[in-house]
Amino acid sequence: MSEAEVFEVLRAHIWAAAMMAMPILVATLIVGFAIGLLQALTSIQEITLTFIPKILVVVIVFFLSLGYMTRICLDLFNNSVLPLIAR
Repeated sequence: MSEAEVFEVLRAHIWAAAMMAMPILVATLIVGFAIGLLQALTSIQEITLTFIPKILVVVIVFFLSLGYMTRICLDLFNNSVLPLIAR
């Protein structure tokens, strides 16, 4: 296995990890922004107000996007790992 192949496999795995994390990160960003805006508009400065909605959104989005994440893992395994094993 050459150095270029190692870097290509590493790049594919990092890209897959970023694509799997994307739905959760985007949902958390949107909820955090909305709660921050609400806190700024109403002058409610409760620190713990942001934690519960973000945790709930992360859990809900995780379960909704579980099929998407599984498909990315399977595609990565079939297109990247299996050809290296088959050699």
